[in-house]
Amino acid sequence: MPARRTLLLLVLAALLLMAGSLFLGRYPAPPGLAPLRLARDPLARRLVWQLRLPRLLAAFFTGAALSVSGLTMQMVFRNPLVEPGFLGVSQGAAFGAALAILAGSASPWAVQASAALFALGGLGMTYALARRLRYGGWILRMVLAGLAVSALFAAGVGLLKYLADPLTQLPEIVFWLLGGLWGTRWSNLLSILPVTLTALTLLVTLRWRLNLLVLGEETAFSLGARPGRERLALLTVAVAATAAVVSLAGMIGWVGLMVPHLARRLVGANARDALPAALWLGGAFTLLCDDLARTLTAGEIPLGILTALLGATAFVTLLSARSSETAS
Repeated sequence: MPARRTLLLLVLAALLLMAGSLFLGRYPAPPGLAPLRLARDPLARRLVWQLRLPRLLAAFFTGAALSVSGLTMQMVFRNPLVEPGFLGVSQGAAFGAALAILAGSASPWAVQASAALFALGGLGMTYALARRLRYGGWILRMVLAGLAVSALFAAGVGLLKYLADPLTQLPEIVFWLLGGLWGTRWSNLLSILPVTLTALTLLVTLRWRLNLLVLGEETAFSLGARPGRERLALLTVAVAATAAVVSLAGMIGWVGLMVPHLARRLVGANARDALPAALWLGGAFTLLCDDLARTLTAGEIPLGILTALLGATAFVTLLSARSSETAS
């Protein structure tokens, strides 16, 4: 199937899923909220427009940002195992959120701001450390620096969990680390939309530059690109998108690793088609996981658990299918 037709089907499927998710839930009664009820039930209208709509938009943009950032990083680093948390971003956000909770802040805004600040700080630390390393090329130094910074922040999160009050602060830290969108309102969503939409627009617009950067340093330079500057610019934009959504949703794993592989499998490795496909696939996948998180059980399952479970399963399935094709 041509890539453009596949991309169109992905867009339609994602939009249909978003429309269906508006009426998916336990109120007023199974099989869910019928559209006809909106005209007669004020509580139903409030539920849909004030709770479900901002939540499903947050889920979609979270998945889209993580997937597009993951594909961008995989092409910039020329490594299919790279994901948005690779440069200390996710662990930095986790440390920032845990620090805000331990400091006694009851405001979601404070937790969100602290998570975003330390996520960007993680990128800054990685870049500064990579400049000081004298081993290997620039890409390898960034990879090694990112692993070291992530390990430092992970140790910091462990220390904060040890110091937290086990009855109040520790459960809140653990639930944030598991990921979830149960507290999403319009105010939370609007706080991340400017950065997220700007970053996604830039990455989609500049996606053709990724095809140059993946060719290698000398080839990209001979074609008029400035590989060092362009890689840093694209990584900064991708990290900004990741930091914004992680500060709201918490730790959401496997989306940025698995979805780019699936997008390339469906439309090919050309970033012109693969990056938009990753955007719609990632948004739809995260939205589907969030729908399952809030409807499967009486209580809400943390979103990060479902994305890890389904994402890892899909990733193994993709690798197994590719191995079978290679063997045959």
